[in-house]
Amino acid sequence: TGGGVVSVMANQMGATVTLGGTVVPYREVTLTAQIPGRVEFIAGTEGDWFKEKQLLVTIDVDDLLAKRRAAVAELNNASSAIQNAQIQYSRELWSPQSRSIARSPGMGMPSMFDQMFTQPMASMMPGNTGGTPWVDRQADLYSQGHQISQAQGQYMRAKSMIEEIDARIRDARSIAPFEGVVVQKLVEVGDTVQPGQPLLQYADTRYLQIKAEIPAKLISSLSKGMMVAAHLDVGDTYVDARVAQIFPVADPQRHTVTVKLDLPQGVPGGPGMYAEVMVPDTSARSDTVPVIPESAVMWRGSLPAVYVVTDDNQNQLRMVRLGNRLSGNRVSVLSGLQVGERIRMNPSSREASSWAGGRAK
Repeated sequence: TGGGVVSVMANQMGATVTLGGTVVPYREVTLTAQIPGRVEFIAGTEGDWFKEKQLLVTIDVDDLLAKRRAAVAELNNASSAIQNAQIQYSRELWSPQSRSIARSPGMGMPSMFDQMFTQPMASMMPGNTGGTPWVDRQADLYSQGHQISQAQGQYMRAKSMIEEIDARIRDARSIAPFEGVVVQKLVEVGDTVQPGQPLLQYADTRYLQIKAEIPAKLISSLSKGMMVAAHLDVGDTYVDARVAQIFPVADPQRHTVTVKLDLPQGVPGGPGMYAEVMVPDTSARSDTVPVIPESAVMWRGSLPAVYVVTDDNQNQLRMVRLGNRLSGNRVSVLSGLQVGERIRMNPSSREASSWAGGRAK
């Protein structure tokens, strides 16, 4: 009757210390405002699930849009100024205006008389050697080139202003950094916010961890990837948690080190619930204790018992005292069993209910 038969195994066990911790999401962020303004839109509410890059919060940007239109107008004016300066430079390069009699200062005479009399008279004035036309031309070219540089500078300034405004407009939109759920809304539509003010708490709750503060003297017994027994308050669940991260610095006041342990997927409960981890204490003396599968344990109220298979293949009911739960769905036995004894696996409901006699056939 019942399930298979297994032998009670021995396991070298040291003392363990049970420490409390908190279940936390694998990833959690607080989205904050980057610009001042009025909250215009919030997507959903607490518990709503979003995909990566979905829009979560927007802040009103009417004033930024007005500044952007002004900057675009300045950019267009600067572009026209560049074109005009380039045309003036080309005209000076191919048709120097410094040599034009019509554009040189005269005596207020009509253009034809100015060309006939002004320059010959100027050349006969004392101390006038006729000038150096190539120097005048270089000065005129430099002046036209300087106007091009000024127009290009105005263009770059307007373009940079538009890029700055666009960056601020992007900052007005809070995007989901990963697939997750809204944990808590910290503002409502219509609220006025300032830079740095929290907007939403957002987390990926598909993967959970236990965050615990471990005394510094026990850290040497933990290593990354190590499996540690854990107890979840919700559902009175025992699971194996894997050490995922050991912080490098201890808290100077409490002298503890923060440790995060990965929980298996599908565990009951969620972030914020209480959990316990059984941390081994390598400084304590280790003992050899019997270890049995949890499936061999029967419960009647709070009393655990197992069926021991005797030499004549009879099932003898025996009460035991259980110790810590171990990895692989095993549990240690503090009293009631000896290493090497045989026990019944997965006892049937009929056997589990027969407590009257000392033996079950």
